[in-house]
Amino acid sequence: MLRFRNGKAIAAILALSSALALSAKVLAQEVSASKDVAITVYNQNFGLVKDTREINLKGGINFLRFEDVAAAIDPTTVSFTSLTAPNSVAVREQNYQFDLMDESTILARSLGKTVKFRQYLSGGAVREITGTLLSSPSVTVADSNGNISQRGQSIVVKTGSGIIVGASGELEIAELPEGLVAKPSLLWKLECDKAGAHNTEISYQTQGMNWKCDYVAVANADDSSCDLTSWVTIDNKSGATYKNAALKLMAGDVHKVQQPSAAPMMERAMAMDAVAAEPQFSEQSFAEYHLYSLKGRTDVRDNETKQLTLFNASAVPVKKLYVLESNNSYYGGDGQQKQKVNVKLELANSKDNNLGMPLPKGKVRVYKKDQDGALQFVGEDEIDHTPKDEKVRVYIGDAFDIAAERVQTGQQQISERVQRQSYSISLRNHKKEAVTVTCVEHAWGDWKIVNSSMPYTRKDSHTFEFNVKVAPDTEEKLTYTIEIK
Repeated sequence: MLRFRNGKAIAAILALSSALALSAKVLAQEVSASKDVAITVYNQNFGLVKDTREINLKGGINFLRFEDVAAAIDPTTVSFTSLTAPNSVAVREQNYQFDLMDESTILARSLGKTVKFRQYLSGGAVREITGTLLSSPSVTVADSNGNISQRGQSIVVKTGSGIIVGASGELEIAELPEGLVAKPSLLWKLECDKAGAHNTEISYQTQGMNWKCDYVAVANADDSSCDLTSWVTIDNKSGATYKNAALKLMAGDVHKVQQPSAAPMMERAMAMDAVAAEPQFSEQSFAEYHLYSLKGRTDVRDNETKQLTLFNASAVPVKKLYVLESNNSYYGGDGQQKQKVNVKLELANSKDNNLGMPLPKGKVRVYKKDQDGALQFVGEDEIDHTPKDEKVRVYIGDAFDIAAERVQTGQQQISERVQRQSYSISLRNHKKEAVTVTCVEHAWGDWKIVNSSMPYTRKDSHTFEFNVKVAPDTEEKLTYTIEIK
């Protein structure tokens, strides 16, 4: 018998939990507590769970219930293996039960059944209403065309004297509807040839687990080096808690046949002085990806965001770059363009620079101390997965004291297929020190530089660069002419 008071379930639900051990009228053995849990979290909003447990099996058919499963499990990925005798235990049937026992589900499954209301009136009087439950809040129904809708905003009961809409009070239901479970559960039908204790491993994938990497860089006064701290943020919304778990993080773009969904992540910027210490994660190449393993174990609780340091690196050499990149998508534009000079920090991910670990993709936040010694935020950028011995460029903002203008000064049709265009780029440095600005220009088609006031470097088939040194409080002008076929 179930009772609800003012729309809220009372202790009767817990008292009936033993009834959930019956599935298809077969008593299932509850799985013992976990001996060991290992989780691998991918940065694509899913995780792999491996749970080791000891189970006593009898010869022949066994029914096994495993309740401590993630609510966001992908049932198609579940694997059950006996580590003791792999060839002696065969899985004949597997069921994933997820129709959870809660107030709305119990009411929805009780439509058409007899229910009883008790209304407690003033003076201690009790009024009882008995009838058939016709509707409950938020019942899902389908019309003749198969269209799904939500109906029912209140409880409707048919009694011998009429219809009561919005019935309230303590609601009593004679029995729990069949098929409801207290927790998402896996039920196995096993056939065993070797009776006794079996050490088993249960593994599955689950959605709702994610991780990301954040970097905090504290640059020195002249931007020649920085202290770099990497934070790992793990977000668990899988519907399960993993206690004392061995934790691994997989970095890379693993192909899955599904649309990726981004779990909400906690935004945190922590600027701090890096302290040289032994990293608590070890890294290894795995397949075409990189795997980061936590030394020791940790609890990863449901609906929890956990942060761990991936590494700390002190005095990482940094090169400050000023970059002026043409914003023309094609040649042939004219007129004068005022453009911003981008400020970027470049570092090499090498052992010589106190790094050398493959860097997972993530956001880099850059801080710098002012004259009072207080840390100030100066910009942020996102980096992609970066192998060791590759360079990382972080765009942190635009230069305030460097002005740039780009003007097309001429255009000439040399022949039916050839154009000659001339450009002038002016750079004015209002800083107290000299700067070198890298001017990045683009061209399409078959092109060549006819003449230029400064040397250039051809970077690829569409890009060429000039490095222009500008003294303090002076202006430098770069001119060039290009022929495009």
